[in-house]
Amino acid sequence: MTEKYDLHCHSTASDGSLSPTEVIERAQQQGVTSIALTDHDTINGQAEAAKAATANDIKFIPGIEISTTWENKCFHIVGLNIDPKNQTLISSISHLQQLRTERAKKIALKLEKRRVPDAYKAVVKMANGGMITRAHFANFLLENNYVTSQQQAFDRYLGNGKTAFVATVWADLTNVVAWINQAGGVAVIAHPLRYKLTASWMRRFLTAFKEAGGQGIEVVTGRSSAEEIRRSLAYAKQYQLSASTGSDFHTPTNQWVELGRLAALPENIQPIWELF
Repeated sequence: MTEKYDLHCHSTASDGSLSPTEVIERAQQQGVTSIALTDHDTINGQAEAAKAATANDIKFIPGIEISTTWENKCFHIVGLNIDPKNQTLISSISHLQQLRTERAKKIALKLEKRRVPDAYKAVVKMANGGMITRAHFANFLLENNYVTSQQQAFDRYLGNGKTAFVATVWADLTNVVAWINQAGGVAVIAHPLRYKLTASWMRRFLTAFKEAGGQGIEVVTGRSSAEEIRRSLAYAKQYQLSASTGSDFHTPTNQWVELGRLAALPENIQPIWELF
């Protein structure tokens, strides 16, 4: 049987629409053989997902996606094959969880000034104890007919520089990579081309990530074109990073991003799972 890896996806523990169990069951239906659940700044879904993976005969790789700030820019670092019980990691991400709550309150306040009331109460209910992300606000705006799509919610209210955008200083890049490494995991740059960096900024970022002890980069994502895979592969080779693959699945309603629906990882690069 051909192995099929998906090492980046989300559940209701952060901004996904399926429970950890439902994510695993859907992955199994999609032919995924190895999966990492990587919710934003939380490990709350890990135990449930691991149990479901055993029941569905899928290899489970504990994971997380951590928000980091480097040179006043926000990046996401995926930690793969972590120990979810690692106390350094648990205590470190609790600060980020607090930041997310504070940011949510500020976003809601800004929306209120734009005559969009009751947003905070709604997103807290929506998150149901999980991490509150901008996606929750986008869903709230969509459900209450302030916008006609999630994308419009970001374009009009939530995106960088828009009326309800709240700049947040997340954890330092060096610290984030250290937390992942201390938890026995491997640090991976998520969706490297989404940050829209110039070539010189990308070189600086990759150098800093590598110097911090980072070991991987997503070469294949759920939205990657052949050209984007080629570019990400070139970065992986140049900086001697292992290649990861992950859909960044959030919800079945997004027909463009599905669990396991990924282009093949190029053969001329070390896959990240060889480091586990």
